[in-house]
Amino acid sequence: MLKTKQSFISVGLFISACIFFAVLSFFLTRNTGFLFSFITASLIVCIVFTLQSFINRLLRDFAEKKTLYRGETGLLSAFIERLRFSYTLDDFIHAVCDVCEDRGGIAVLYVDKSENRILYSSPSHLASGAHTFEKLSLNFNPEWKDGYYFFDGNLGLVSDTGQARGFFLVSNRQHVFFFCRYTRLFDPVIFPRLLEEFQRFQLCEKTIVKMSEISSLSKEWSLLADTQKSFLPQTMPKIKKLDIAAYYRPLVNVSGDYYTVLPITPEKTLIMLGDVSGKGLAAALIMGLVMNTVKILREKENLSALISSVDKAIKSMNLEDKYTVMFIGLIDTQKMTVEYINASMADPVIISRSPDGGRLRFLKSNASLVGIIEMDEIEPAVQKLYTGDVLLVVSDGVSEVMNEKGIELGNTEQYERLLKKSFVKSARSFITDISNLVFSYSGTTQIRDDITMLAVKIGEAV
Repeated sequence: MLKTKQSFISVGLFISACIFFAVLSFFLTRNTGFLFSFITASLIVCIVFTLQSFINRLLRDFAEKKTLYRGETGLLSAFIERLRFSYTLDDFIHAVCDVCEDRGGIAVLYVDKSENRILYSSPSHLASGAHTFEKLSLNFNPEWKDGYYFFDGNLGLVSDTGQARGFFLVSNRQHVFFFCRYTRLFDPVIFPRLLEEFQRFQLCEKTIVKMSEISSLSKEWSLLADTQKSFLPQTMPKIKKLDIAAYYRPLVNVSGDYYTVLPITPEKTLIMLGDVSGKGLAAALIMGLVMNTVKILREKENLSALISSVDKAIKSMNLEDKYTVMFIGLIDTQKMTVEYINASMADPVIISRSPDGGRLRFLKSNASLVGIIEMDEIEPAVQKLYTGDVLLVVSDGVSEVMNEKGIELGNTEQYERLLKKSFVKSARSFITDISNLVFSYSGTTQIRDDITMLAVKIGEAV
């Protein structure tokens, strides 16, 4: 066996070195003093020991190659080499077929004990027989300690490899059985090496599977993000006397923010912007539900009925912690009014001309959260509009963005000054100025929410 051969080599070289040291000391002491002869002999022996270590390594490597890479043990060494470059279950099966089955006549049964299912079974009667699986399941339970073991012809545990008719590896509740009648001929040193390589394979396979899941999930999220964007207006409708622009930037690939602009008549236009609580898939689903509910309603001028329908649709999903805040407004360019319901949105605002610049008229909340609590009948509010006015609705990702000192943008004079100064521009330029301010204000502070804005400028269409 390998360890015995390596031990013989080491002992032999050590004894040879000792004899050499004794003989050398004897001859030196006959011609010189004891101290000089001892020092000289010691130096020479150090050199000899260095050479001996080098020779020892060469001989040990030679013994290892002769033992591990030849004969029956060489078969398992070849399997270990293949396993070293296996990263998936398919790779493992190919290694089993090419080395164990084709070259060694070894049947293999690979079982996941955590789910009690067979991952692979050689086509031999012994490995694929139902009786074999049942008996192995009975003898070796899922809680079997990690390691390598031997079994006899009756599939029972044995410690004497001379009686073994196979061996098995156990790692992370997975068992791999190797049915091999010449198990006794394998050098024992090969089994811990095989177990170590199998555990490395398990880690690699788990990593690859996880990466594949992430890749697949990323594709699904990407598809969901594309689907979600299809709910939003791809281009703004051309409406007489209205200049409309929007900005939409999800924090991740999907968002709980939403907005829409729906012409109802040549004079009436419905606008909506909202934000679903939370992030991720559930928020995206509620977003799609809200958008679809508004889209299919025939009577869009009845804002109370519209928001009530959204409320019922969300509650029908039975998601206890999901709701939305939203603003819906009906702009009438003939009457020059906006009828609206503000369901707990950060204050939308109408910016009008005044002698000292812009004047801000905030549209306060007149409704509760939608989709989570009982909703009373809501009476829409009405505000007068004038040529040149801008109606601005933003999600809280704008007003709540913070600078390095933790101060929210919506609470600063800087934000108010920009609204009063830039509203005279086109809707698109106005939105661009606000978005630029958001990112410059945040500085090195990370943006933590979706950012959505909708601006409607009253006047001749641009």
